[in-house]
Amino acid sequence: MFNTVQEAFNHYRNSSLEDIETRAGEIKGTIENDPDADITKLNVEIEGLNQAKANIQDKENNEGDGNVENRSYNPITGGQIRGQQELNKDTIFESNEYRSAFFKTMLGQDLSNIEQRAFNTAQEVESRAEGFASSSNSSAVLPEQTLNEVISKARTQGGLISHVRNFNIPTKIRIPIGTPSSMANWHVEGQEVQAERPDTVNIQFEGNEIVKVFSISVKAQTMSISAFEQYLVQELTQAVVETIDYALVNGTGNEQGQGILTGITWDTSNTVELTGDYADFTKALALMKRGYNAGAKFAMSNATLYNTVYGVMDNKQRPIFIQDAQNESVGYIFGKEVILDDHIEDGTILLGNFQYAGFNLPQGIALEQSRESSFRSGLIDFRAMAIADCKPLVDEAFVKLSEPTKESKAKS
Repeated sequence: MFNTVQEAFNHYRNSSLEDIETRAGEIKGTIENDPDADITKLNVEIEGLNQAKANIQDKENNEGDGNVENRSYNPITGGQIRGQQELNKDTIFESNEYRSAFFKTMLGQDLSNIEQRAFNTAQEVESRAEGFASSSNSSAVLPEQTLNEVISKARTQGGLISHVRNFNIPTKIRIPIGTPSSMANWHVEGQEVQAERPDTVNIQFEGNEIVKVFSISVKAQTMSISAFEQYLVQELTQAVVETIDYALVNGTGNEQGQGILTGITWDTSNTVELTGDYADFTKALALMKRGYNAGAKFAMSNATLYNTVYGVMDNKQRPIFIQDAQNESVGYIFGKEVILDDHIEDGTILLGNFQYAGFNLPQGIALEQSRESSFRSGLIDFRAMAIADCKPLVDEAFVKLSEPTKESKAKS
């Protein structure tokens, strides 16, 4: 029994057409006579036989021999085995065939026929307006499973990126997102109810580029696919995702994402002076509208937590910061979760509903390989490139607590 089509293909790819036909007949007999047969795994094997047969026919240049194809019968579906497995262009980046082809290409290993077709199909689909397309056959978009692993790992490492929205929408397109809406009305039985328009704001993400180049030894060619994938996940998490996390706080918005601290106009309506008294935090909570307050969290650097917040007591001499020893979170201030992000400058605290900030990765991460620049050192260069953007989506969802500057202290 085989768990994947690829395993079955690798097993039968050197078999003869006669052996493949014989095995297909055996599977048919098993299905007809064994009520406990594992139909799912037998179907996987049939597809592997199909691909192995197509591979043999390609080698013999007999693709046009209709009689050969008609002899092949799938006893599970009741139909003919097709000469080649069709690849769905809409889900090509999710497929196991493309994932295997991607990593083999990056490692300089040979591809099977189905892997080569998957890789070629993906390159046809990948037509980036921002110039990601490359004439090199060693440039490809990260498989969706690996990209999801990068994002998932980033979320476990803390920081604001773990708490904001993750979008996957085209750049330069304005889309509406909902904001806390008004309450429903009491209804008198039998009376007509008038429809209300939802409260929304429009957002538009730009197409900013993130580039990271890193090198590894040519020994990488001997790595297994799973080991190489783990290495890539680590590198891309530290490079691309860390860049987005920094921009979520401090991005200038000029050829990069827009940060919360830099993108919102801060004044007395949304700023509280951080003096070290517990009333600072109650004032901040009072400035935030109720619709955002329900999901609000405090974000600050590690130094701010332990130097400024940790020792703050309420009027009954109880600490306002409560550590969370059981769960994965850092702790709570007045019931609001605390987020640690060292990209926030010391002495500054953000109170916000971070679901109203977000980042956009419309086309994943592209990876390109080169052996030219590191020829003498025996290294392989990899360039990761992503189109990304980030920004606060609704300004009124955030309040800032900050220590007074030296200038303001001198004036007072």
